[in-house]
Amino acid sequence: MRILVTGGAGFIGSHLTRRCLDSGHAVSVLDNFNDFYARSLKEANVAERCQGAEVVEGDICDAELVNRLVRDGKFDAIIHIAARAGVRPSVENPRAYIETNIVGTQTLLEAAHRGGVGKFLFASSSSVYGLARTVPFSEDLPLPQTLSPYAATKLAGEHLCGNFSHLYGLPVVCLRFFTVYGPGQRPDLAIHKFTNLIQQGLPIPQYGDGSTRRDYTYVDDIIQGVMGALDYQDTPFEIFNLGESETTTLTELIVALETALGKKAVIERLPEQMGDMPLTCADIRKARRLLGYNPQVPISEGIPKFVHWYLTSRSL
Repeated sequence: MRILVTGGAGFIGSHLTRRCLDSGHAVSVLDNFNDFYARSLKEANVAERCQGAEVVEGDICDAELVNRLVRDGKFDAIIHIAARAGVRPSVENPRAYIETNIVGTQTLLEAAHRGGVGKFLFASSSSVYGLARTVPFSEDLPLPQTLSPYAATKLAGEHLCGNFSHLYGLPVVCLRFFTVYGPGQRPDLAIHKFTNLIQQGLPIPQYGDGSTRRDYTYVDDIIQGVMGALDYQDTPFEIFNLGESETTTLTELIVALETALGKKAVIERLPEQMGDMPLTCADIRKARRLLGYNPQVPISEGIPKFVHWYLTSRSL
């Protein structure tokens, strides 16, 4: 296949690009290398995982660029990973999230429709579940209220995808990712940030009492689910959870990192943050049944694997 991966220079996108290349697909990457975190980290992702892909620097909101790229690329599939990420920054700057995550997604969907793209995969988020009361979260839960602008833009993206599937017959799969971690994880995310601070002997910020729970998902498992979705053909529009279906408290996460690093954390206790969800937990029965999704890396194995990558990468 010929595949366009948006956000392919980022954490998840670069892992996905490598898997697609290794599977024999021709891949083009579209990424704007924005300054949310250091450009050098994205360049390192490209150097490590995107060799063999065409890399185009540009913005998904640039309709002229996107339309030209899709027209000339004659893609069989677009896997849309690019987004402004992060709950807390979205509270501070919601307009930027609306522009990138909603307008950018609409721009790509229009280009996919005009360009005759055969499949559109959209990276959504567990954040869309908000304060869902039924645990684990299943894809058919009603979603009356999100808790952050980031979550709202992801849910809006799902609805736009549904529009294009219904109106124009574009085959679409939306994938709700649950707290992805692994080698190359963004430095602002908890596992990477805490690892860095504990290793340096600096205080780590603990928001709340440590009882919040997350369904942490190792990046290799996420990529397995995305590749399954790429092959999925049964229905024109579908939504799947991709998680481990296993929750870990913030306190348990810190202990696991301390154990893997062989160092005690200095904890700075802070109030709970606006927009944070108290719990995420994926019901993955649908993905198991229809995508063959079968996550292999529980947090007990994933944290030591991540810490090994972190320590090794620092020594290079």
